[in-house]
Amino acid sequence: MLEMPPSWPARIRALAAGELTPVPPKPSATVVLLREGAAGPEAYLLRRRTTMAFAGGMYAYPGGGVDPRDREVRPPWAGPSPAEWAGRLGVDEPTACAVLCAAVRETFEEAGVLLAGPGPDTLVEPRDWAAERGALERHEVSLAEFLTEHRLVLRSDLLVPWARWITPEFEERRFDTWFFAAVLPPGQSAADTVGEADRVAWLTPAEAVAGFESGGFGMLPPTVSVLRELLPLRSAAGLPAAAAARAVVPVLGRAEVSGDRMTVRWSGYDELTIDGVFPA
Repeated sequence: MLEMPPSWPARIRALAAGELTPVPPKPSATVVLLREGAAGPEAYLLRRRTTMAFAGGMYAYPGGGVDPRDREVRPPWAGPSPAEWAGRLGVDEPTACAVLCAAVRETFEEAGVLLAGPGPDTLVEPRDWAAERGALERHEVSLAEFLTEHRLVLRSDLLVPWARWITPEFEERRFDTWFFAAVLPPGQSAADTVGEADRVAWLTPAEAVAGFESGGFGMLPPTVSVLRELLPLRSAAGLPAAAAARAVVPVLGRAEVSGDRMTVRWSGYDELTIDGVFPA
């Protein structure tokens, strides 16, 4: 169940009064990894450590911010081109390239799953990539440098676009996040331990949504909404067809203030509405 975080009421009032300047959202990407499970497709979820500045204690997907270097140098590439992705995502070509790179890099850093291969129809052989993941996480190398060094190409065909969510204007930390989905490549396995997480889990969308609705799993609105949208999926193999039927349009939560009552709504997602009385 969604509740109004303690910091929201004051910031919502300040925004409504013109006393708060929204923080520009940072371009980001996140990836919902899916695998075939006994009861249907399962999604890979991380529970972020409570010490994390953003979404501490919440279940989330692997993801993170765009590296500005990925706008400047295109990595070795296979699959739909950055120009094609720009059309799909509704952005310019450099932004599309940077967002796809962020999706691949963050999935590799956090989950240990590398959406790349020696060629356009091949995948990397399983090996210990701990040192390379660490170098990427510390920003010692860019994704393009890493792929070039290891003679790999980014497999953009392994990703499908799913959604785009922008953090509400009254939030202290804001992100413009593209959500992608991908099927776990054959021969690869996702990490059991992640530095930013105290738990990882493979859950069916139904299990994850039930955990959220019972109060057992904390999730931000985009996380649980994507899981609900995946409920009709009967197998991971059906992911491309399900994604092709979707339009990726920005979703932005907005607040309404009427006296002591505050309501936060996400257009098209009535089930996420947060409403309550918060005296000044």
